[in-house]
Amino acid sequence: MAVEKSVCAWAMKQPIEREYHDQEWGRVNKSDTYLFEFLTLEGAQAGLSWYTILKRREAYRAAFDNYDIEKLASYEDDHIEAIIASYDIIKHRGKISSVFNNARAAQRLIYEYGSLANALWQFVDHQPVINHWQTMADIPAFTETSKEMSRFLKKKGFKFVGETTCYAFMQAVGMVNDHLVTCYYHSEVMNKSDLSK
Repeated sequence: MAVEKSVCAWAMKQPIEREYHDQEWGRVNKSDTYLFEFLTLEGAQAGLSWYTILKRREAYRAAFDNYDIEKLASYEDDHIEAIIASYDIIKHRGKISSVFNNARAAQRLIYEYGSLANALWQFVDHQPVINHWQTMADIPAFTETSKEMSRFLKKKGFKFVGETTCYAFMQAVGMVNDHLVTCYYHSEVMNKSDLSK
């Protein structure tokens, strides 16, 4: 009989959370599309549970054109009602509008830095920070680095990018490895992250 792997406690509640934890969370990703997806999803989560967002992930992809930054940047707020009517996403007009706004801000960063990845990964010197937390209580809600990222993004015109949202984003895309040391994936992520992605 297979031995159950020890994983982070937050991933034990719902199968979709466990799948996301095991396959994606904390793994280095430097794809501009993926990074923009998680800026969007973490911004959408503000005030809500991650499960609430995660179970709507496919609807978000459909609503926002698979995070095609160029296409999203061309949309104005008159597109909001069609999205609300057609897709099972969080029906918060400000958050939906922010996706179009943030796509335009992302375009400017891509022009300035060459890629969204270059602009965002600079906050960890383009290498993941490997933490060694013992318990969930040890993991911070934000850090000085996430504060810096938040200030930077707000200055560049982004919305829904507070310091807590930025830290959750950093965790999601592998800028920080916040798997607990007791979690099987702490060492796997550390050893197998594809830094060229």
